[in-house]
Amino acid sequence: MDKPSPTCACGMSRRKFLAATSSAALLFALGGLRGAAWAAPFELPPLPWAENALEPVISAKTIGFHYGKHHKGYLDNLNKLVAGTEFEGMPLEKVVAATAGKADKVAVFNNAAQTWNHTFYWNSLSPKGGGTPPAGLKQKITDSFGDMDTCLKELSAAAVGRFASGWAWLVSDGGALKVINTMNADTPLTLGLTPLLTIDVWEHAYYLDYQNRRADYVKAVLEKLVNWEFAAKNLG
Repeated sequence: MDKPSPTCACGMSRRKFLAATSSAALLFALGGLRGAAWAAPFELPPLPWAENALEPVISAKTIGFHYGKHHKGYLDNLNKLVAGTEFEGMPLEKVVAATAGKADKVAVFNNAAQTWNHTFYWNSLSPKGGGTPPAGLKQKITDSFGDMDTCLKELSAAAVGRFASGWAWLVSDGGALKVINTMNADTPLTLGLTPLLTIDVWEHAYYLDYQNRRADYVKAVLEKLVNWEFAAKNLG
């Protein structure tokens, strides 16, 4: 008799989880991302814009620390953790899939998922962002939320209301769009959802510019930086 498939922390069977995360390879082909081809030793992908390109919403100083220290730190830690293990040579999203929900692999998962999440976040922002989504995505948003304003309000509430550190996401779930937030390094990939865009609400994403005013940071990102073109490509 076949053994039952183990489950990840989200309650999904590992077999279903691995099948769901296979879509990550498609996501990394979009918006300049090349993560599906990454294998240890991992390298820090370049930003899709200059460090000062998001000013005045997000300063070059914040990007310098966030990308050059935090993101790079996760990636450097990941390389140390996977060296000489079964994860060495494994594509990044497969490392996330293989370590999710495993108590003895928490450090590998956290650093792999944070490396993935940050790369996705940079591409969720654009100096020419904000405004109106492409027609197909806008229609999908209207179908799922009723109107654009409701979608934006839900994204804002998910980002501002995420207690402590984490992420707010616009995702596709079986064709319907919805907003979720995740804690710490958690990612929609572990829930079998397709991420379309994300907002980082760890304090290091905004504190140099906004201090404790997370709501102001989220409002400015949604109004001026959110990359609807990237979201539309991820929707397919």
